[in-house]
Amino acid sequence: MCCPAVIFFCIFAYLPMPGLYLAFVKYNYTNGIFGSPFVGWDNFKFLIMTGDLWRLTFNTIAYNLAFILLGNIAQITVAILLNEIRKKWFKKVSQTLMFLPYFISAVLVGLLAYNILSYDYGLLNGVLGALGMDPVKAYSEPHLWPFIIIITYLWQTTGYGSIIYFAAIMGLDTEIVEAAEIDGANAFQRIVHIVIPWLKPTFIILLLFSLGGILKGNFGLFFNLVGANNTALYASTDIIETYVFRSLMTNFNFSMGSAVSLYQSIFGFVVVLTANWIVKKVSPENSLF
Repeated sequence: MCCPAVIFFCIFAYLPMPGLYLAFVKYNYTNGIFGSPFVGWDNFKFLIMTGDLWRLTFNTIAYNLAFILLGNIAQITVAILLNEIRKKWFKKVSQTLMFLPYFISAVLVGLLAYNILSYDYGLLNGVLGALGMDPVKAYSEPHLWPFIIIITYLWQTTGYGSIIYFAAIMGLDTEIVEAAEIDGANAFQRIVHIVIPWLKPTFIILLLFSLGGILKGNFGLFFNLVGANNTALYASTDIIETYVFRSLMTNFNFSMGSAVSLYQSIFGFVVVLTANWIVKKVSPENSLF
């Protein structure tokens, strides 16, 4: 049963690894990867000197930290609220409605956002105009986009992400809850002292998995919400994935894109090892290895 997964990772993860050499050459089409001039660390030095690497790293980490922390809090909250619903038909309807945004294409999400935020035809400015207020140039205001992106991400993923926490709650021994009710514990006390501690191992495992991709941005979300060439928003919305996309598809700089991707992978690997080491010191039973 493991063979398909092993074959998949061998083909798509291990066989392409020699291509990492691309990050250390000045690539040209005529000579190929291994025939192009070797430049060592020059691609990385250029990224550091231009300041792009620090901006991309900060934006990517900041957004992912917000996604991880706020996302998990929202997912735990939704799972607990669903568990407290007593009417089964209402619980099923609520779950279905919350799952739907996850299956909406990122392209459609970007289109919906544009129809809301467009300066000339957007719903937001239409409402503001009807109220006698000045319109908002959303696509020219970098400070607005962290809120827009985070809210959109939470709207799209909270319902689906709550499945794991809801399943963990279903594994809770009902006798413990019943005993707490007999002892006079109200719903809030049961949640704080029984349900949330029960979810702690699940949260830690999901957190460790998430930290491994802390430098892997949600390209579909950022690309379709912001676009690839809106320079006015680069300061607050440009992440590693969008930079690599521009390097490959707009600037045709394959070496620079490969250098950023290699940096991204090594950083994520170090973060996972560090986070797991900290968890192992604090709570050994919840560590990955």
